[in-house]
Amino acid sequence: MRVLGVDPGLTRCGVGVVEGVPGRPLTMVGVGVVRTPADADLGHRLVAIEQGIEEWLDEHRPEFVAVERVFSQHNVRTVMGTAQASAVAMLCAARRGIPVALHTPSEVKAAVTGNGRADKAQVGAMVTRLLRLDAPPKPADAADALALAICHIWRAPAQNRLQQAVAQNRLQQAVALHKAQAQAQAPAATARVSTTAPAPKGRPA
Repeated sequence: MRVLGVDPGLTRCGVGVVEGVPGRPLTMVGVGVVRTPADADLGHRLVAIEQGIEEWLDEHRPEFVAVERVFSQHNVRTVMGTAQASAVAMLCAARRGIPVALHTPSEVKAAVTGNGRADKAQVGAMVTRLLRLDAPPKPADAADALALAICHIWRAPAQNRLQQAVAQNRLQQAVALHKAQAQAQAPAATARVSTTAPAPKGRPA
């Protein structure tokens, strides 16, 4: 499984590609940051992010894209920029038919370090250890992108099983509902036939 992790941001959008399967050593395929100037027009910055992510998709051909789920913060301006960059990443993946998964920061931290409240230094240290790197990727946005990819590789099988179970349950409920409706309609149909059937003719004398 090859996953492109995206840590969205307008100024620095972290990107990292990890390959592997649960239970086996993972391999870093690539890591970097898509940068845009803070004084540039918003539209141009979003275009630059799109172009940067498209280049990563072209070069590494990931099977999945994992993006950090945007959550509420005190700095509304930061949230807006993160959400916009996140939407661009999801758009790029969806346009190519690549499945997109969203993971919360606490979910990623828990998956990589075992602590949902770990700081960036701890995340960077564990990413370095798990991918057998010489040093933590810089800046922290790059390490976070790798952590997102690692999180998805480890959690995707469980999520798939859950989705399959939910889909199966919905199918069973739909079948049961259809049968109940059919059974409810059957007596009514029988009653209509009985009331409209012609009366039998009398026997000849």
